[in-house]
Amino acid sequence: MITFIFGGARSGKSRIALSKASGMSGRRAYIATAQALDDEMKERIERHKKERPGDWMTFEEPINISSLVKDIHPEYDIILIDCLTLWLSNIMHTTSDMEKEIKNLIHTLRITHHSLRIYIVSNEVGQGIVPDNELSRRFREMAGELNQKIAEIADEVFLVTAGIPLKIKGD
Repeated sequence: MITFIFGGARSGKSRIALSKASGMSGRRAYIATAQALDDEMKERIERHKKERPGDWMTFEEPINISSLVKDIHPEYDIILIDCLTLWLSNIMHTTSDMEKEIKNLIHTLRITHHSLRIYIVSNEVGQGIVPDNELSRRFREMAGELNQKIAEIADEVFLVTAGIPLKIKGD
């Protein structure tokens, strides 16, 4: 089962995903895509680590999450991926083919989600102003397409605003 949780920056989506996933029984893996490239991100990563209960195994993987999910899914009942927009940004700063990486992720999620629960966190980036440069516009477009593809294969989708999750897909 795939649960997709998305919303604006600092909306509470990671906290809600962690709460939902922690309420399930089983072995838990947390895939963190953030990179501590500056002091603010180091602080944010440390804060997120402290919020996680001790029974979570954390994997820090900024780019190769498809391979990681394939490798670890037999050993876990629950996988939380936080967050896809950071992952996409990480890919944009490499020589990797973004569209190929997105296809790989979708394929991996489709073949693994029957044997475990997957929670996926992402940012909604399309509700703001149109960015003034090509790179930012490309990122916004790719993030929007990625979110649509994840929402399509997800069993449940929650939009989070001001810490309140609104279920927009699922029973």
